[in-house]
Amino acid sequence: MAQPVRWSDEALEDLSSIAKFIAKDSPFYAEHVLEEILSKGEAIIHFPESGRVVPEMGNKSIRERFVYSYRLIYQIEDEIVNILAIIHGKRLLENDARFKKI
Repeated sequence: MAQPVRWSDEALEDLSSIAKFIAKDSPFYAEHVLEEILSKGEAIIHFPESGRVVPEMGNKSIRERFVYSYRLIYQIEDEIVNILAIIHGKRLLENDARFKKI
C-alpha cells in the first residue's frame, strides 16, 4: 500500500536554496532540477524501500534517492514517508545538525 509523503520544512528550505543557487546561472535548469526532485520525492510513495540505506546512518528506515548531484534523504515511518533533506552529494551528513538527533 502506498504511503503518503510529507516534506519537512527543512527539505522545503533546501529546495528553495537549491533553486536560488542554480537560477543564478540558469533559471530554466533550476526549474528542471526542482521538478525532477519533486517528482522523485512523490514517486517514493509507491516503493519507499527502493532507495538505498544512507551509509552514514546505518538505519534501515532512513534512505536516499539520487537526483542529479543531490541526495534526497527520507525516513520511512509506519504510515508516512518523511522527506528529511535534499543535500548536495559532496556535503557530509555528520556536519548537518538535522541528522545528529536521528
